[in-house]
Amino acid sequence: MIKSQALVAITQIMMLECNGWVPNNPRLPVLVYPNAIAEQGSDLAALFEKTFSTNGWPPQWRNGVYSYHHYHTEGHEVLGIASGHARLMLGGPNGFVLNVSAGDALLLPAGTGHCNLASSDNFLVVGAYPPRQQADICREAPSKVQLETIDKLPFPSQDPVQGLRGAVSKYWVSHRVQ
Repeated sequence: MIKSQALVAITQIMMLECNGWVPNNPRLPVLVYPNAIAEQGSDLAALFEKTFSTNGWPPQWRNGVYSYHHYHTEGHEVLGIASGHARLMLGGPNGFVLNVSAGDALLLPAGTGHCNLASSDNFLVVGAYPPRQQADICREAPSKVQLETIDKLPFPSQDPVQGLRGAVSKYWVSHRVQ
């Protein structure tokens, strides 16, 4: 179901195939950034918000990750783990389990299933999307229109974590907004 490989020391990519009712994204990989922000100071949430904003991904919320499988068709989503730790499942039911902790970040292309399996009491996430995108909550198989939306959804030219020359420029380049 997934193919995973290390890029450079700080990024991992995962290509997720369709998994039952969860479409995932057939062309764009999930990007995982372990230790994206080293714990500097006491407010990692603010540091993630500043990083995402600087790179053209306006932060939208602070919360956790839902404990049910879902995906988004109207927005690519970056998650910055601001505190605590969690076991997340990516790709839908029986998908890939990923342990995340404070300082890590994940870039989920539209269609990517995700779910919180377990987390610490202090688990806090900062979520951001490209301009004019949002997180619709989808919990069943997508319609043809939703699949087309996923396929055509644009994103900024900058990686939300690494900036202009980040992993997005290497792995999402064919979908860049001009």
